[in-house]
Amino acid sequence: QVQLVESGGGLVQAGGSLRLSCAASGRTFSTYNMGWFRQAPGKEREFVAAITWSLGRVLYTDSVKGRVTISRDNAKNTVYLQMNSLKPEDTAVYYCAAARVWPFLTARDMDYWGKGTLVTVSS
Repeated sequence: QVQLVESGGGLVQAGGSLRLSCAASGRTFSTYNMGWFRQAPGKEREFVAAITWSLGRVLYTDSVKGRVTISRDNAKNTVYLQMNSLKPEDTAVYYCAAARVWPFLTARDMDYWGKGTLVTVSS
């Protein structure tokens, strides 16, 4: 069992930065691949970024490549999402999720979810 709690969301102007954190509990956290998804109002939840539990392999959706970096600290049971050059279209609730499978690009691949943190980017 893995519990996930996101933090770090907020209101930021276009061009600004935010770092989201996802704190995990559960002794098996370090064996899960981790991902960030987002859901804008009226839209489906979409994949943003992912990182393997070891070796640090990463994946990004095309719309965030070059602006977003996912990382993890297994010693701290935490995964991060550094977001730079934010755009209004990045506005969404951002969810942290864990999965045994790799790679993953869809929400149905995930085993555990956090409750989300809201990111609002003003123009």
